Amino acid sequence: MTPERSSRSWVIPANEYRRERWRNQMGWTREIHAHVPAADAPWDWRLSIAEIERDAPFSAFPGIDRELVLLAGNGLRLRFDDGEVKELLPPHDRLRFAGERGVSGELLDGLTHDFNLMWRRDRVRADLWHRPLVGPMVLFAEADSTWIVHLIAGQARFADDSGLPPLAAADTAIIAAGSQRVRHVLDGGGEALLIRIESLAGA
Repeated sequence: MTPERSSRSWVIPANEYRRERWRNQMGWTREIHAHVPAADAPWDWRLSIAEIERDAPFSAFPGIDRELVLLAGNGLRLRFDDGEVKELLPPHDRLRFAGERGVSGELLDGLTHDFNLMWRRDRVRADLWHRPLVGPMVLFAEADSTWIVHLIAGQARFADDSGLPPLAAADTAIIAAGSQRVRHVLDGGGEALLIRIESLAGA
C-alpha cells in the first residue's frame, strides 16, 4: 500500500528570501523557494526576484521555461539573440520564454525588480495570473498540485482553520496538496500573483 502523501502549506516572509548571485555572476536575485522533488535531484521549479541594476545578459537555463513579471521600476527591455525585442512596462507586464534563448536585459529608466518563475518543462506545467485581491478568494489545490500566492501589494490573511500567518506585501504562500485536495480562503486587499504548478504524467 502506497503511503498517503501529506499536504503542506506555509508562508515565506520576504525577509527570509535568500539573496544570491546569478548563475552568470552578472546580477543578484532573491530566491523565494526552489522545489526539489527528491534528495540529490535538481529543482523542478523555482521562484525568485531578480534585482536588475544594470544592462546585462541573462543566465542560460537549458530545459527550463520561465516567466518574468515586472514588480517595480520603470521598465525592462528584453533583447533576444534571435532579434526579438520585448518591453516589460509598469505596472506589471510579463513575458514567458524558453531558458535556452539568449537574452539581455536593458533598463529603461533605473533599476527594476522582476518576479522570476522557472520550471523544468519535462517535469511540470506552470500557469501564472496577476489578480486584484478584493475580499475573500477561495483557493483549491487539486491532488498533487501546488498553488503559490505572491502578494505584490496590500495585506491578506487566511480566513480558515489552517493556522497560517497573515501575508504582508512581498510575502509568499505555498499551498502544496498531497493525495487530497486542499482548500484555503484568502481574505484581504491588494494585488497578487497566483501560480499553479502541476506535475506532468510520468514525471
